[in-house]
Amino acid sequence: ANEVRWDGRTLGAWAGEIDGCDVVVNLAGRSVSCRYTRANLREMMDSRVRSARVVGQAISRAEQPPRLWLQASTATIYAHTFGPPHDERGVIGGGEAGVPAYWAYSVEIAKNWEREQAEADTPHTRKVALRSAMVMSPSHAGIFDYLSWLARLGLGGSVAGGRQYVSWIHDQDFVAALNFLIAHPELSGAVNLAAPGPLPQRSFMRALRQAWGMPIGLPATKQMAAIGAFALRSDTELLLKSRRVIPGRLPDAGFRFGYPAWHGAARDLVRRTRAGRER
Repeated sequence: ANEVRWDGRTLGAWAGEIDGCDVVVNLAGRSVSCRYTRANLREMMDSRVRSARVVGQAISRAEQPPRLWLQASTATIYAHTFGPPHDERGVIGGGEAGVPAYWAYSVEIAKNWEREQAEADTPHTRKVALRSAMVMSPSHAGIFDYLSWLARLGLGGSVAGGRQYVSWIHDQDFVAALNFLIAHPELSGAVNLAAPGPLPQRSFMRALRQAWGMPIGLPATKQMAAIGAFALRSDTELLLKSRRVIPGRLPDAGFRFGYPAWHGAARDLVRRTRAGRER
């Protein structure tokens, strides 16, 4: 009864739902799990930029604007690195040496996405850009489901050596972080939503295999990963970019993660996945 349809591009009757509400949370955007063709990259950009723009327009026209606008962004905005981790003061990506040139487009998507929110004329609404790492949830067809499928088949080994870092956040910590941001009006601007324990891909997948009780994890070369990504209609950037992102502002403000380490998070997610299948 409380669902209202919108197209993510144009103002409509849905904008009336924003007038007088407390908080707006916009997570809209085309899935990045696809082949990075020119058309798909453009759709990734447009779906994010246009939806953020029209939400800003709806807020600016509201007679009673919301107190807070939580706008999705991405931890992919930070530079590919094997070195020190990035908090909110970290190096923004684009043009790193030794990486495919098209990876910079993902960074441009993130920058344009955040720019739409930052430049929106909403003086009475606090704005937070959610620079989220991969949200790990037992939901069907999510990233955890896909990685678990590989792990259970014994295919979840290191990819291209497995040195690249994986940043993640447990779904319950993601929701808790949103509630924390709502309750803390001193926080605005970019905020990293990532667990404090990013780890190399080989260690990440080893912990996931252990949680599933799978002792084997066959490794894959970069070329094998490219073939697999093509078969799954995805892209190797999701596997090969080293995202070493940590939270800075959330812990400084007093937020405590329920699942700061991947081993414990993986065990919980596997338990919940199994429980869901048994229902």
